[in-house]
Amino acid sequence: MNRLNMFLLTALVLCALSLVNAQHQARQLFVELDRAQAEEKQLNIDWSRLQYEQGALGKSARIADIASKQLKMAPAQAGRTLYLQGFADMPAGASNAAAAASAPTASGVRP
Repeated sequence: MNRLNMFLLTALVLCALSLVNAQHQARQLFVELDRAQAEEKQLNIDWSRLQYEQGALGKSARIADIASKQLKMAPAQAGRTLYLQGFADMPAGASNAAAAASAPTASGVRP
């Protein structure tokens, strides 16, 4: 009977240690899960902020403002604009031949 009691006592201590170890691992996993959820929340906040900034940076008014102030660009003026005529009325094969004929050569003189 004495050996049986010692065996049962040893089994009880091992089961208790196993239970403590399992609870410790569960707590560690819970803390890790909590950290991952906090990181996910922060990443979602950053994503929303970046989408808002991208929308604000892409607005045409902001682009026009940067073009005029920082890049010193001006809108196209009708007097300085060259309009090409005749290419839209030609068939597809003829427009390539006409474009090649009207293109300047290496010397800058058209044939």
